[in-house]
Amino acid sequence: MGEKSQARGLPSSPPPHPLTAEKGTPQPSRDISGRLTCPLLSVTLLVSFGSSMLYGYNLAVVNSPAAHIKAFYNATWSQRYGHGLPPGPLTLLYSLTVSIFALGGLGGSLLVGTLVARYGRHGTLGRSALLILLAGGLMAFSRQLAAPEMVIVGRAITGLHSGICLSVVPLYLGEIAPKNLRGFLGLLPSIFICLGVFCAQVLGLPELLGQDRYWPLFLAVVAIPASLQLLLLHCFPESPRFLLIERNDICGATEALRHVLGTADVQEVLEEMKEEQRSLSSVQTISVWQLLRDRSVRWQSLSVAVVNVGMQLSGIDAIWFYTNTIFRNAGIPESQIPYTTVGTGAIEVVAGLIGCFTIEKLGRRPLIITGFCAMGTCLAGITGCLLLQTALPWMRYVAVACVVGIIAGFCMGPGNGLEAGTGMGTAPPAPPGARTQPFPLLVPRCQPVPFPTWFSVGSACWWPSMSTSSSLRPRTRPSWRSATSLLPANPSPHCAV
Repeated sequence: MGEKSQARGLPSSPPPHPLTAEKGTPQPSRDISGRLTCPLLSVTLLVSFGSSMLYGYNLAVVNSPAAHIKAFYNATWSQRYGHGLPPGPLTLLYSLTVSIFALGGLGGSLLVGTLVARYGRHGTLGRSALLILLAGGLMAFSRQLAAPEMVIVGRAITGLHSGICLSVVPLYLGEIAPKNLRGFLGLLPSIFICLGVFCAQVLGLPELLGQDRYWPLFLAVVAIPASLQLLLLHCFPESPRFLLIERNDICGATEALRHVLGTADVQEVLEEMKEEQRSLSSVQTISVWQLLRDRSVRWQSLSVAVVNVGMQLSGIDAIWFYTNTIFRNAGIPESQIPYTTVGTGAIEVVAGLIGCFTIEKLGRRPLIITGFCAMGTCLAGITGCLLLQTALPWMRYVAVACVVGIIAGFCMGPGNGLEAGTGMGTAPPAPPGARTQPFPLLVPRCQPVPFPTWFSVGSACWWPSMSTSSSLRPRTRPSWRSATSLLPANPSPHCAV
């Protein structure tokens, strides 16, 4: 992750850092604006639909078919060994199916630096779509072949794809978009993540793919957006910045800029990228170990670790993975659970849109503090509802409202930094005062240290914490699930402060 090609130039104001070696001071970039062209909007929608949306879909796709998948595991085990699985090992096997997605994401995030340096941003997105086709095939034919291993391996591969694309999509969009449009285009992947969760909840309804015979197809639907991206992505160019700075292909960069910007006069943009190329020699990339040992950025390192871990252990991914089980434990009638889940998904999309359009006005710090506080309050409310639902039946509806509050609080606050915390920070920096794509909430804007190093630290905290949250919850006693989720949420507002 620490390739020199991804290192960022330092502005002229901060003093030299002891871990970096400056050879010169790059000049501030000119304010180059552009208009939203059809090719630029089309490629943004394509990669958001074919890559980012699949992350949200895979978060929620294992929720509604949980009982069917467990029954398949039990039946296959009985055919092989002559007896079924006890409840404990069966739950453990299913939790492995859920949590291995995050382990695959960790592996994918650690491969990003090597992939984008070798194949480029465009090439990495195209090759990663092949992973989804492979995973979809494995999961689609797992029941016919009586192989639960194919489901688990397929989930791991989808996680690998998400770990790659959550980093490469913002990087690609940040490098092809004009500065004045990076803020708008940078928000679209996060909106599509919410849409992916919502699509999984809608397709999981009993009237659609929520029946027992359709669950392999339900898991394999991810192959459709990936196929569309694979077919159409060749119509769009590679990142001009990658072509010029890392491949020294001036002609290719010029043609790519003319294609996405819709103008023949791209000399000013080329000059800006050449200035950036010269500034890259002023920074020496440092390792993660050097970063962790540096006392001058100790608080930034602590903030990255605590906020990333706090977001995952707050229980938000457990809600997406096990929404139906949570509502079932809260006492919601079985027939109403799928539709209640879809309602929460719709509220999530609306909350995500509200957060996206207010984050620039209100700022990231107030939103992330408010979001974490709202999540902690609602988690406390769920705990109280579980304790009182026997004496007060109407408490089940309060529990549903609290779940909605957790999701809304996350999407309007911390969730706006989701794509930032998993790769948005690798996009090129902007000059002071320029309105660009969102800088990360979860990776600090600490100028002396290159973003790839911060990103490595964030990924090492993000994905293992997601795996822990998704694997431990099924094995927690129902009466304690909300209470245990409440604890990690409390440190997060203090870290945001």
